[in-house]
Amino acid sequence: MMGKVFVIGAGAWGAALGQAARAAGHEVRLVGRNAPAVDAINETHRLPSYLGDIVLDPALEAQIGVAGLEEADLVLMVVPAQATRETVAAIGPKRLAGKPVVLCAKGFEKGSNRRQSEILAQCAPDAEPFVLSGPSFAHDVALGKPTAVTLAGRAVERAEAVAALLAGPSFRPYASGDLTGVEMCGGLKNVYALGAGAIEGAGLGLSARSAFLARAFTEMGRVIVAHGGSEVTLAGLSGIGDLALSCTSPSSRNYAFGVALGEGGTVETIRERGLGLAEGVFTAPVALALAREKGVDAPLIEAVNLLLSGHAKIDTLVPMLMMRPLKREQ
Repeated sequence: MMGKVFVIGAGAWGAALGQAARAAGHEVRLVGRNAPAVDAINETHRLPSYLGDIVLDPALEAQIGVAGLEEADLVLMVVPAQATRETVAAIGPKRLAGKPVVLCAKGFEKGSNRRQSEILAQCAPDAEPFVLSGPSFAHDVALGKPTAVTLAGRAVERAEAVAALLAGPSFRPYASGDLTGVEMCGGLKNVYALGAGAIEGAGLGLSARSAFLARAFTEMGRVIVAHGGSEVTLAGLSGIGDLALSCTSPSSRNYAFGVALGEGGTVETIRERGLGLAEGVFTAPVALALAREKGVDAPLIEAVNLLLSGHAKIDTLVPMLMMRPLKREQ
């Protein structure tokens, strides 16, 4: 059934999800704050600064401001994780009251250590939270390439209803009732992608990277279960699916940033080179705090934090990890 979908955020991921919602048959409005980008979407049906020459659906409309949001049947919140609080506060709780809001950023809020759904609950307590996560790149979704993700809500039945709204010919959301677990996986995988990239950048070999990925999967499981998530989620798209993609693909911003770290760069010098900050840079210290809060042993998260802070280099971190006491795998 055709509905009205508002996508808050007109960057690469927002435009891609808007494209998917159009393919599912909905009326879609993208809300941006950059006038040239909004004009490009409306006039040329492209977003060259983010999506190159990919042609967007001509019926995809963009605007500045949230006029008409009251009529939305579904809201997709597609802003960076560190901007969610400010964005939701600017929209106001009344506009979002009673509406299903799908949170599409993968990361924790620096300072408060809050997940995205916790931020929404604070700023718009009457909105209904959902989380979209899984192995997906904006370019693939915008081009209509086959993509499967997880859509989680407080109740799996409601998640199924929202997933059905977004499902299209090439975009397949699987419903989950594990809001916490899916959200935790989405944030933590960014941290591990930094570490996997650093291993690649330091030239330590595919065996080392594969071992890191396997141990990251185990460590991530300890953290999410300690915070109330389900171990079953780990085996799904938002768990091993997204972790594998982010820890192996140069198209992952976090992986690419990690490669630069492994090559000897610092956070500051990498930014100066124009790569930009990856979400994992903000998430890493929060992930460490969350692990310590529950007494979870998380040596890989600790190593990534040491690397980011400049307190250790990859050539000293690897021996440190390799010399840890031997233990059973399970």
